[in-house]
Amino acid sequence: MALGLGDIAPDFELKGSPDGAYRLSDFSGRPIILAFYPEDHSPVCSLQLRAYSDGMDEFNSLGAVVWGISPQSPESHLDFASRLNINFPLLSDTEKEVGKSYEVLGPLGFYRRSIFVIDRSGKISYCHRTTAGLTYKPTSALLDAVKAAETQEG
Repeated sequence: MALGLGDIAPDFELKGSPDGAYRLSDFSGRPIILAFYPEDHSPVCSLQLRAYSDGMDEFNSLGAVVWGISPQSPESHLDFASRLNINFPLLSDTEKEVGKSYEVLGPLGFYRRSIFVIDRSGKISYCHRTTAGLTYKPTSALLDAVKAAETQEG
């Protein structure tokens, strides 16, 4: 059975920039947005993560945590984030274990651009996996998903 809406989000711990290790369960009680993306420095990923970074004030106003996750190293993420002024953590799933648990790997083992919103209780309240990662969900859609989860919980 596929991981989806209403399921408890699989816990994980990954290395990331800028602060070291990030464990999902350490942020329970807050909405969390997981933005799985294929590769640092690629054109669409650059546009996507820059757009989310530009929206951080709005995410913060909702108490939401935003994490980008891809298979590249923490060093690659640090370079990518500093070049684009990305102001949220980028996590390294070098073994693709988190990608497997969230079912975002394509047939050749590459990350598919995917978004998960996890509500304050740890359940998946929004899920979008792409098949061809040439587009991404806009910041407004993610903000709406967080607000909708808050309304359903409240």
